[in-house]
Amino acid sequence: MEDSDEAKFAAWRAGDARAGAELFERHYDAIARFFRNKVDVDAPDLIQKTFLGCLESRERVRGDSSFRTYLFAVAHNVLYKHFRGRSRSPLDFGVTSVHDLRPSATALLARRGEEQALLQALRQIPLEHQVTLELYFWEKLGAREMAEIQGVPEGTIRTRLRRAKQLLEQALAHVARSPAELHDTLANLDAWASSVRAQVAGRSDRPAT
Repeated sequence: MEDSDEAKFAAWRAGDARAGAELFERHYDAIARFFRNKVDVDAPDLIQKTFLGCLESRERVRGDSSFRTYLFAVAHNVLYKHFRGRSRSPLDFGVTSVHDLRPSATALLARRGEEQALLQALRQIPLEHQVTLELYFWEKLGAREMAEIQGVPEGTIRTRLRRAKQLLEQALAHVARSPAELHDTLANLDAWASSVRAQVAGRSDRPAT
């Protein structure tokens, strides 16, 4: 198990810088996905802030938290701090969407209409619901892990996930280009979510080595 996240994390906390670099490389695309459908051009900076924050706070991680959960929790805090820092008024992420915050943001390219509709619809639901759905569909995280990441009870996550799916369906009804596209997207939501997963990985955001 020396190659597991837990082993690498333990080695990194003990002072092995190479183990930390390997963890960052292993999870870079997942963190890029987390930001790319929310902040567009700011993504590279927030990815860097996430890994820097991870580095600076690694000694405060509880022993029962996985490195992956810890890393997403840092990313979640970085994202919310970013949006709050750009707003002149208090934000309620249970109401405010990425579309509300960045209505002119450039949409990610997608190969199919269903994929584009899904990405646009995700941006139009409240941010905390968007985060929940993307962690669920793209990262296959469970309620306990998402609760740790978002700092809420597990029961809240289960309720939020149900509501998020309802809101996504409503948003899709507005952005789909035809009834057939809407039906296909809703009927195959898991498949379309998987198909856009790689497209929002943001590999082009990787710093040059």
